[in-house]
Amino acid sequence: MNQRDLNRFKKRLLEEKAELEEKARQTLSEDMQLDVDDLPDEMDLASSEYAQSMTFRLRGREKVYLEKIDKALKKIAEGEFGICEECGEDIDVKRLDVRPVTNLCIRCKEKQERREKAFTDE
Repeated sequence: MNQRDLNRFKKRLLEEKAELEEKARQTLSEDMQLDVDDLPDEMDLASSEYAQSMTFRLRGREKVYLEKIDKALKKIAEGEFGICEECGEDIDVKRLDVRPVTNLCIRCKEKQERREKAFTDE
């Protein structure tokens, strides 16, 4: 992979990271506050608690994605970005364009998915 592509992926990953961190700060400052006095009845309270629960679940997924972003950024710094962790082959740039945090080439990812499907079908 050339330096231009690496710089492009690094910039994209840093932008996604900043966006996720901003959402997390917003959740902490705004979405965590549930004022019971503002909710006139139990239905409003239940609805607000459900919405808050969904927000936290989404933020949990974003935390996992943030960890993957950090791992990809570390790989860029170490010169290992774009290399499949299973077979050691280069990951196609088109695949990285779609999912820059991927750690498997398409062939290894398909094998992984077949194994998972076989496991769940049993």
